[in-house]
Amino acid sequence: MPPGTLLQAALVVSLWLGLAEGTNPGFVGRITGKGLDYARQEGVAALQRELARIKLPDFSGSFKVKHFGHIHYHFYSLSIKSFQLPSSTIAPVPNVGLKVSVTDAFTEVLGKWKVKKKRVLSDHGSFDLKVEGISISVGLRLGNDSAGKPTASTSECSAHIANLRVHIYGKRSWLYHLFTSKIESAFRKSMEDQVCKEVSSSVSSELEPYLQTLPVTAKIDRVSGIDYSLVGPPVATSDCLDLDLKGEFFSLDHRSAAPFSPPALSFPVDHDRMLYFGVSSYLFNTAGYVYYQAGALTYDITDDMIPRESKLRLNTSSFGSLVPQIEKLYPNMLMKLKVSPSSPPSLAIAPEGLSLAPTVDVQAFAILPNSSLAPLFVLDVATAISATAAMESNKIVGSLKVGSLQLSLKHSDVGPFSVQLMQAITNYFAANVLVPQINERLAQGFPLPLPAHLQLSNPVLQPRQDFLYFGTDVHYG
Repeated sequence: MPPGTLLQAALVVSLWLGLAEGTNPGFVGRITGKGLDYARQEGVAALQRELARIKLPDFSGSFKVKHFGHIHYHFYSLSIKSFQLPSSTIAPVPNVGLKVSVTDAFTEVLGKWKVKKKRVLSDHGSFDLKVEGISISVGLRLGNDSAGKPTASTSECSAHIANLRVHIYGKRSWLYHLFTSKIESAFRKSMEDQVCKEVSSSVSSELEPYLQTLPVTAKIDRVSGIDYSLVGPPVATSDCLDLDLKGEFFSLDHRSAAPFSPPALSFPVDHDRMLYFGVSSYLFNTAGYVYYQAGALTYDITDDMIPRESKLRLNTSSFGSLVPQIEKLYPNMLMKLKVSPSSPPSLAIAPEGLSLAPTVDVQAFAILPNSSLAPLFVLDVATAISATAAMESNKIVGSLKVGSLQLSLKHSDVGPFSVQLMQAITNYFAANVLVPQINERLAQGFPLPLPAHLQLSNPVLQPRQDFLYFGTDVHYG
């Protein structure tokens, strides 16, 4: 887990998940009170480490003692032995961000002292400083920059010490206890100031730069990437922290806006999991649009892709039994099928499930002895496809299952023929060759916009109207 404070632990999770107002997003999410509480637990250790590194300044001054006059003192080599935070809370602050509160904290400071009065008195020793009842309140303002990256700044900070006691050890400790109240007052002010300085420093020098390194895009392959930039600042409500992400695929070669807009999502209110997020049908459909425009949804099927044990081969002899003219014109030749959608595929998401209804062109060729292609026919194929989605290793993966095919003859270079005779063979190629290829690619999935070292656990998935609804707990590791 990267270095930082309790604020960082909470923000790293929350800044990547939530729901906001404005333009409809393609990806929405929410960190619940349960999620914030887990972040608080994880962050307490980090906060303790940060506070234990506070550098307290040396203290010098003088005090007047009867019969001695002014005695000069110097407290130095101050080190914090420990810093304990037994009680803390973190909560969203509507329209601002987060508030972190620590109560009943305590620490112990060790150090050395020396006193001196010219030619009369010189002494030295050690001391310890017990600090109890420390309370810290920190407000964190959340936002986003022009690049869609998250930002964070300290909106307020206060620290208060209830009890502070100095114990001085040395030959004349009875004498030096006469001025402990003055020392305690100086220590109290210094420590209260240093606590807030340390918190503010951590936000500006560690948290803010760390958040800026989180990617707002993810490259998927040579064709596309996903834009996960924020479309607005995080929105805090009374019991959660929400955020909108653009959530759309884009072409790596030529980026352009999709010719459709994201639908509005009715995001439910649940609290059983730490995180909830929704993946809009818009995200999936921008993927279909990008890959269609790039020609990446065109598949070639050749005979070597067919299982060896299959009696049905992709050659003119097998097809000649259905369309005799093919074998007459091109005897004993291999064939190739070119499968391409006639329009970008569109995924529909509803409570009943996920589905597509693509229309596909299947163009058949005979492979001539010189390796050139002779066109045979073009089929128009319509089908209903059911889809499933799941979450694996911080990725969303999917698979397709093809229903019955509806064929029609779009064009023929070998004369008219009944497409019904093609039904069985087309079903075979779709189920045994084409769909396995597509599912192999879908099984690779695409990454969720999550920070490093965050693992998801106990996930649940439900299809809702126009989006997939995920709930999950998280674990740092």
